[in-house]
Amino acid sequence: MKKIAIVAVVLIAVGVLVVLGLRDIRHFGSSPSPGLPFSSATPADSATNGGSGDGALIKFVKNPLPVPAFKLKDLDGNTISSSDWRGKVVLLNFWATWCPPCREEIPDLIRLQQKYQGKLQIIGLSDDTGPVEHVKSFVREAKINYPVAIASPELQAKFGGIMGLPTSFVVDTEGKVVQKHIGLRSPALYDMEIRALLNLPVNAKVETFTDNGQVFLPNATNATELPGVDFSRLTPQQKKAALRQLNESKCTCSCGLTLAQCRINDSTCEMSARLAGQLVSTMASKNRPDENP
Repeated sequence: MKKIAIVAVVLIAVGVLVVLGLRDIRHFGSSPSPGLPFSSATPADSATNGGSGDGALIKFVKNPLPVPAFKLKDLDGNTISSSDWRGKVVLLNFWATWCPPCREEIPDLIRLQQKYQGKLQIIGLSDDTGPVEHVKSFVREAKINYPVAIASPELQAKFGGIMGLPTSFVVDTEGKVVQKHIGLRSPALYDMEIRALLNLPVNAKVETFTDNGQVFLPNATNATELPGVDFSRLTPQQKKAALRQLNESKCTCSCGLTLAQCRINDSTCEMSARLAGQLVSTMASKNRPDENP
């Protein structure tokens, strides 16, 4: 009996360690949750090594654009205006009540809003198309402490279209969009970005990048390279022409994006990879020397 009791204690201890380990992975991993509709592993992503400390890295847009101007009413009838946020870091969180990763990150957003009260403003922009009362009920039950409004298709279009949920735009204290994250992200990542934008001490390296569609998809027209597309066989003139066609041709994967935008938005899309490869191959075939008789 004593041996059985000892084995039981050991099994319980192992179980506790496993649960704690899973909890730590959830809070310090920066990868999106499996099953999200689109991969957001782009060069624009902020990355962490353990969430913070040595090796941590955050990235912001080098020449950020102003947040698209908009004004709407939240669920309580109060006005939300993009012109009222100067001096605060803003997190525009596109989400939905039916989205599991969205629901999972809400407690973290609530804690961040409370931690940086007066310096951070989180705005929840719901993609729900059902009864507003359903969203209101969810907000009350979740005890969300930041404004929530319904995101109309027109509003989503201003941000270049929302291709996956949750999607969060990070806005600096001057009202400019410096980062975008698609999918579930570690609260440690957001915490570091917020602190850096508030000029608070942060144990992370800050780098900048040029937005070639990673934040605002229409900026894909500025990209000179695309994920998974090999332009090495093309002359400079042909590459320029290929990029123009990739920005004009639509992907047929039902995303509604151009081939260039789809490659940037979802580097795992097999359809855009195949179509882009065919286009480049056709262009490269023109490099073959003419056969003289």
